[in-house]
Amino acid sequence: MSALLHLLLSLLRRFVRSLDPILTPALLVLMAVGLAVQYSASNASLRGVIAQAVFYGVGLAGLWVISRIPAHLIKQATPAIFALSMLPMVAVLFIGQGKYGNHWINLGFFNVQPAELCKLTLPMLLAWHFDRHRLPPSPSVLLTALAIIAVPVGLTLLQRDLGTAVLILATGVFVLFLAGTSWWWWGIAATVGGGGFALAKWAPIEWFWFLRPYQQQRILTFRSPDNDPLGAGWNILQSQIAIGGGGLTGKGWGLGTQSHLNYLPEHTTDFAFSVLAEEFGWLGVVLVLAVYLLIIARCLWIAADARDGYARLLAGTIGLSLFAFVFVNGGMVAGLLPVVGVPMPLLSYGGTSAVTILLGFGLVMALRAHRPLRG
Repeated sequence: MSALLHLLLSLLRRFVRSLDPILTPALLVLMAVGLAVQYSASNASLRGVIAQAVFYGVGLAGLWVISRIPAHLIKQATPAIFALSMLPMVAVLFIGQGKYGNHWINLGFFNVQPAELCKLTLPMLLAWHFDRHRLPPSPSVLLTALAIIAVPVGLTLLQRDLGTAVLILATGVFVLFLAGTSWWWWGIAATVGGGGFALAKWAPIEWFWFLRPYQQQRILTFRSPDNDPLGAGWNILQSQIAIGGGGLTGKGWGLGTQSHLNYLPEHTTDFAFSVLAEEFGWLGVVLVLAVYLLIIARCLWIAADARDGYARLLAGTIGLSLFAFVFVNGGMVAGLLPVVGVPMPLLSYGGTSAVTILLGFGLVMALRAHRPLRG
């Protein structure tokens, strides 16, 4: 009996050897919370919960497989991985579906959003690119990186998905930051970004002629949601009511009125975090945000402890990207940012998003488990 137990323990240790002892339980906690939120938001319907659990299972299987691949093999395959990820980005322009553009490819039993993969493959290629040159990057190396970023961002804009394009751009920007790009570049970017935000808040909407009508409407709603409380402002106002109604401890699991009475739109996807706030209160929100913070901090620690440039840039970017995703969705549901259709990582319903995020953390674990002995 003891020999069998020893064998089982040995097999278990070999199975989980590449899994990070901090990231793995933190991700499992987020997924458990996500399933609980989905169950409540869908009025105790098991269909969506089971589907999301399947996506989590696929993502976890991919995470485990990737975590066992030697980091140098991942680095070598990076250009090919990026090139392969561009194929569905082009295909979706011709065969894609979506409410406002060509976002999804229908595979019959589920939809795939190719742009989600670029949140992972773009930082991979940029990390590979910078790892081949001395840092901080020279102007020529930086311009090449900007050209690389322009490809997936441009293809995503052609799909009329501004929110995802901004997040893909953010993943590229994080790599540039970690690569040691000169501060005067960031001064220019901060000036342009600050000016753009000020325009979005105060400028006449006619200035945004390059935006589509529904995107202009989102800016108007962001500026003054009370102007059309039963129309364009409905989403934000109902989300704010849900968040405020949760109070300190929440109304209780499954007792949220805004989602259960169908006041809160998209309550299983974009506004799932509002359901969490209403039912579990500020205490629940703080605990979930603490888990996110733990994951981000662990990624940054792995990046700081990395022994080669590729691992440092990629692990750090994946951690910072998670911060950006959480920040954008949290700001959106609270009315602090325009509604851009960005899901809350591992809480909102979505297959491609969940699988891609888990694959990304599989990469981080591989970089940690298979780091070279000397950098």
